[in-house]
Amino acid sequence: MKKSTQINSLPIISILDGNQVGKVKSLVINPDKGSVDFLMIDHEEFQVSVKAIPFKKVVGIGEYAVTIDSENAVIDLNEIPIANQLVNKKIKITGTKVMTRKGELIGEVIEYFIDQETGNILGMQLKLTDKEVALPSESVVTFGKDIIIVKEDAASYFLNSVEELEGKSVTEELAEAYSDSSAVTVAEDEGITSLKEKQIELLIGKKLTKDIYDKEGVLLFSEGTYLTAEQIQKAQAEGPSIVVELSMNVEA
Repeated sequence: MKKSTQINSLPIISILDGNQVGKVKSLVINPDKGSVDFLMIDHEEFQVSVKAIPFKKVVGIGEYAVTIDSENAVIDLNEIPIANQLVNKKIKITGTKVMTRKGELIGEVIEYFIDQETGNILGMQLKLTDKEVALPSESVVTFGKDIIIVKEDAASYFLNSVEELEGKSVTEELAEAYSDSSAVTVAEDEGITSLKEKQIELLIGKKLTKDIYDKEGVLLFSEGTYLTAEQIQKAQAEGPSIVVELSMNVEA
């Protein structure tokens, strides 16, 4: 689970070549699905056209960066009408008032929280008159530009801490995981294989300029190592973040 503010302004890194394609400028909300569907890109070279990344093309969202497989994940919003329509709706969530269907004003959104695997909005942190609470998205009727409409009994959904929002989504995540696994195609598998082969081709024989550690802090490769295919495959098995580390710390 990530706060919207933890994603905004993060560098966007292409795993394939280790290049930074820009920074996250803003999150594009789909009010009908209650999800973040696109990440807008801030890049000085993109002055004429507006670029974005579909959330489904995001490999990972870490503390340091958002990672994508390659720059092919970047799209021009002018060429994708649906994406352009979502941008023009200007749904921002944070700072928006929350009201019940009966017209009772509850409070204002301080922050909202996103499932970094699916892009689904898990819930919001609200500022009430006398306290702050977390409200799961299942109570939301409408994500509007000016007002977020929630169910009449929204107060019964209040949680004392935002951490509890993750627990509310476990059933949905399991269902989506089964759905996603059944939808994987041979073409997607071939695409992943092709990407990994390209990574090996670009990194093999390159000299590391720093020590590389795994997620537990164990040394994987020492500074000065000339990468072999086996070592690159080991990095790929550790995850995209390790491949990014390799790509950004080799001699050109």
